[in-house]
Amino acid sequence: MKITGLQCAILGNHPILRISTDEGISGYSQIEASKADYIKSHVLFYESRILGQDPTDVERVMQRIRRLASFKPWGSAVSAIEMALWDIAGKAAGLPVYKLLGGKVRDRVRCYNGNIRFHMDGHEPQHFAESMAKMKDRPEKFSIIKQGIAFHSPMPAQIPDFFYGEPTDQPQHPNRGMLTPKGFKHIMACIEAMLEVCGDDVELALDCGPGFVVPDAIRLAKAVESMNVAWLEDMLTGDYVPYVLADNYREVTQSTSTRIHTGEQLYLRQNFVELIEGRCLDIVGPDPCDVGGIAELKWIAEYADLHGILMAPHGTLDGLLGLAALVQVGATMPTNYIAFEYPTGNPEWWYDIVDGLPDPIVVDSHVAVLERPGIGVDFRIEEAKKYLSEADKGFFD
Repeated sequence: MKITGLQCAILGNHPILRISTDEGISGYSQIEASKADYIKSHVLFYESRILGQDPTDVERVMQRIRRLASFKPWGSAVSAIEMALWDIAGKAAGLPVYKLLGGKVRDRVRCYNGNIRFHMDGHEPQHFAESMAKMKDRPEKFSIIKQGIAFHSPMPAQIPDFFYGEPTDQPQHPNRGMLTPKGFKHIMACIEAMLEVCGDDVELALDCGPGFVVPDAIRLAKAVESMNVAWLEDMLTGDYVPYVLADNYREVTQSTSTRIHTGEQLYLRQNFVELIEGRCLDIVGPDPCDVGGIAELKWIAEYADLHGILMAPHGTLDGLLGLAALVQVGATMPTNYIAFEYPTGNPEWWYDIVDGLPDPIVVDSHVAVLERPGIGVDFRIEEAKKYLSEADKGFFD
């Protein structure tokens, strides 16, 4: 089998990839919607480097392109190619991808709310409590619910004198600085309001930054030590920050019993070595569509497990193909696995153009492992064609 083409189209809000072969088997994958405006050229950069290769030799193909990428969006392009290769390999073998990754450890894979969040009319404690109540009442019955606070929220711009800095409402959370006493108390009041709603049935995970300075990060982590908090995420760096500052994370992590989580922006296993070997975090959270793919994600999970570090992969906005890939790799991870961030289809018609997902998808915070060949889902092609732009009309042909 040989690779004959690599394509990228925008379907709804999501970039999707197709790798085609001379045996008529195609592999699909998906990139988060925020990269839709510019990702095509990054993906197609790699076409000439993989044409003619055997797509079932996934690692051999990846060795040709892995070193030619780095931080987002280049890492996203390479990661999506890797996932599409696994889709082909599974379909060619007549097996779900988890079988090719070593077999499943679990029959159901835990997830948490991800980008299922409710609009809030403000950022006072009562607004957070109301939002948390709505999420807790969701039919998915998530056992972990994550909410953005502090620098991973509009608080710096909307709460007067929140921190010592010039607030901005630009995207990707650019605010950073020392918290004022008022800002710290506001964060704590919002956390306490959410925890009262969560009770003992739901753990609260907090997406905190980037933006904290080290002393404030330690202060917040210590303040919530006795509370029902699953983790504090990306306090110092993360998200769209192209570096990690492992020594700073080590100082925070080793100062508290509260679990510290980071890693979603990093590309390749090599960039996790210092974090893991230095015990700079408690929970590692790579995004499979930024880190280099699902096999790369599994390698990091196993290496983290050797060092007593937990795994909770990022997955927001990677869509239904990203969801399927996360279920496949999540089924194979060691027992340090906690949960992945649940991606959803957007627009809603995405659920009408994909076959293979259970209905309902999430039951009691878990997704049943998908058993169809490849990543476990495929397109209803005639339905999907209706939503392609004129420029992408030939994507499925």
